[in-house]
Amino acid sequence: MKALILVGGFGTRLRPLTLSLPKPLVDFCNKPTVMHQIEALVDVGVTHVILGVGYRADIMETELKKHEERLGIKISLSYEEEPLGTAGPLALARDMLDTEGSDKFFVLNSDVICTYPFQSMLDFHNKHGCEGTICVTKVEEPSRYGVVVYSEDGKIERFVEKPQTFVSNKINAGLYLFNKDILKRIELKPTSIEKKIFPEMSKEGELFAMELQGYWMDVGQPKDFIVGANLFLENASQKNAGILSKHPCVLGNVLVHETAVIGKDCQIGPNVVVGPNVVIEDGVCIQDSTIMSSSKIGSHTWISNSIVGWKCQIGKWVRMEGVSVLGEDVTIKDELYVNGGRILPHKVIGSSVPTPTIIM
Repeated sequence: MKALILVGGFGTRLRPLTLSLPKPLVDFCNKPTVMHQIEALVDVGVTHVILGVGYRADIMETELKKHEERLGIKISLSYEEEPLGTAGPLALARDMLDTEGSDKFFVLNSDVICTYPFQSMLDFHNKHGCEGTICVTKVEEPSRYGVVVYSEDGKIERFVEKPQTFVSNKINAGLYLFNKDILKRIELKPTSIEKKIFPEMSKEGELFAMELQGYWMDVGQPKDFIVGANLFLENASQKNAGILSKHPCVLGNVLVHETAVIGKDCQIGPNVVVGPNVVIEDGVCIQDSTIMSSSKIGSHTWISNSIVGWKCQIGKWVRMEGVSVLGEDVTIKDELYVNGGRILPHKVIGSSVPTPTIIM
């Protein structure tokens, strides 16, 4: 089987992290985001993964070659010279998707983190026998989204954009399974699969919805990245608790890479991810945050609801909160306060950032 992962644009919503790496390679819970998806696809028998990319394809290709060998699969890049929306990339990759011996393929939005129910999708898709299956997930505020209305057997009746009266609380979760006949519907030009292709398919009775069980999050921007990590850790505590840290300084669900060093009298957690070769000095408190590889956190620093990028140096007695995000190789001097700062790579911060600010 094959799969197409829609990578697309510049990752502007996740800056400053995406100034150093393309968004699919940014570490989410100590693994490149796209590898969570690829490994789950391999588990259901996918042998060829195609990434529709429009940005920094050279870095993607170099990094993914390592994983291609490790997983024993083929990973190809389909390069967009111009943005093609969410349907155009299928037409661009047509020659790779439409081959003999492969009658269906997965399509994924690269920002989606969830339990990836690919086997359930295959079973459901084979049972209804129509052209397409999309995963849907339940949300609390459907008026913020386009919702999916479908019958009891899953057949999609219509899509409603940001409904002001309740019609459904299920939204498109960005995971699809299609018969390759869908490629006949799509021209090689910028096209929205959600606004043009899906309504056509539903009118013909060819599109079904399967409700996603468990957590789901689009982690394409910092506040959702942090929430997504919390959901991932909560799910791990229920289904894969062995990956969580048992360090005496840990409180709640915490993932700590085996090469990280944690000092005395720290409180790490709940909901913290500590990456490879991170050094956390004595008396540090961290909650609801990710600390990426090779960063150092000075003694008695307090970090909450933030993302610390790679190779950062955080001084002593620093307080950081409010969805602060540090790019690669940022230095924060001792005894400073950072609240909602978005700090670009290689900066040295010598004074406090008391209100949300982009520092270039």
